[in-house]
This record gives sequence, structure tokens and C-alpha cells, in this order.
Amino acid sequence: MHVHRPGPIRPRRLFLVGLLLTAFSLLPTGPASAAEAPGAGAATTTPATPARGSAHMGMGVVAHDGQDGLPTGTRATRAEGVDVASYQGNVAWPTLWNSGVRWAYSKASEGTYYTNPYFSQQYSGSYDVGMIRGAYHFATPDTTGGATQADYFVDHGGTWSRDGRTLPGVLDIEWNPYGDACFGKTPSAMVTWIRDFLNQYRARTGRNAVIYTATSWWTQCTGNYGGFASANPLWIARYASTAGTLPAGWSGYTMWQYTSSGPTVGDHDRFDGALDRVQALANG
Repeated sequence: MHVHRPGPIRPRRLFLVGLLLTAFSLLPTGPASAAEAPGAGAATTTPATPARGSAHMGMGVVAHDGQDGLPTGTRATRAEGVDVASYQGNVAWPTLWNSGVRWAYSKASEGTYYTNPYFSQQYSGSYDVGMIRGAYHFATPDTTGGATQADYFVDHGGTWSRDGRTLPGVLDIEWNPYGDACFGKTPSAMVTWIRDFLNQYRARTGRNAVIYTATSWWTQCTGNYGGFASANPLWIARYASTAGTLPAGWSGYTMWQYTSSGPTVGDHDRFDGALDRVQALANG
């Protein structure tokens, strides 16, 4: 009987066997982990930091203070207003005027690095339909000094004129959307920063700026300082049926941002008085 004896394994076969073994070793042995799954990762659990320049009045109110109801009363005794920023684009001012809105503030600047590209349409457009208008500055005390930011604000739309239709500028000082709520400052350092801004704004315009803030932020980040109340009008942020407890020193508010979900433009405000009081603030 002839017995077939296999010959030696050729090198080519050894090479192919090696490739197959390597391929099998790379196959997954179980389901992918949550971190490897499509769409998973840090972005699903940690909100992205907004882009510099995108901040606007009240963007932290709901997250920090919540919202609970709407105020009562009529617009005849509390003049209705709105505040706008770049994210609202070109605003339908005639629609707002026809709905009863009589005053408006537009974001002019932020820090010393941003100006609102829609500022002209918003600031002039509100004026053109008959509203009393003003400009505001979103403060970033962690980037530059208060006096420097006041200059930047005045130079980029935050000035004031005695025309009976222009309101004094507003310092929007609230939660930092880009990092630490108090911008990394101690209460005393924050008070100093705010004072520097207010003093420089008055030196440049002859007017005392309005302070926009929320009581909880003011308490946390200034130690509930009451020293600005005698000169600077208060614009309080609280989305509820009442303005609630005010920061130290102020016995009442001048303006109240009461919602971010109003018609046409979300951010709606009430003045503590009828239209003649808005005009009085404009006239100084």
C-alpha cells in the first residue's frame, strides 16, 4: 500500500494562517461600553460652555432661581418693556409696539471683546416705532476691569443723550455662563469692580447706570452689598408672580424682568410706574 506523506508546510500557508489568527483576535468579545456607543460621551452629561459673546440678560435665571407664575396688573399702571440681544436677530418692532410694548433695551456689548451685530436694528428700530430705548452691557469681571468695560460700553452704543427717548445704560451683572458664577471674585472684589464700572459710566455720560441683577446672585457674589441703592436704579430679574425679596438697600425696583417666554420677544419687563415714569428716567 502506498501511504501519502504530507510535504512540509509552505511559508505562504503559514503567512495566511497568521493573518487569520490576527483578524480573529481583533473581533469584539462583548457589547460596546456606553462610552463607545454612538452619541455617548461627555457631551451628553456636561453641557457645552456657550461661546463668548452669546450671553444675555437673564440667561441664568431659570437654571438658578426657577420660574413660577406671571405678575398680575395692567399695563396702564406698569409700562411694558422688552430686552433683546443678538440671538433674537432683527426684531419685529411694529408687532411689539402694537402689542403694547413701550420701552426696550438692547444688548450693546460684552466684556471688551464683543459688540452685538444686530444692535443698530434693535436700538434704532425700537426708537423708530416710538419706544423709549436704552442699551445694556453684559459684565465679565474676570476678563478686564470695571472702568475699562464701562469705556468699552460707552464707545459701542452705551452712551446717553438728553432727547427724552434714551434711557441710561444698564450694567447686566449676573451668573457667569462661561465658568464660576461669581467670575472668580470675592464679594469685596466684586463690589470694587462694580463700583469702578459705575463711577466710570457716570464720568463719561453724566448718568447713573441701572443695575440689572437677581437677588440670589447679588447675595452670593457681593455679600448682599447695599451701597449702590441710593444712586443706581434696580432692574430685578425674577420669573414669578411677584418680584420677591430685593437686594439690600433697595426698597423697590425700577424695572422687573418677569419672564423669558413672552410673545414675539421672550424677555418681557415691567416698569414700576406708567409711561410717564419711563420718560422721567430717560430725561434724568
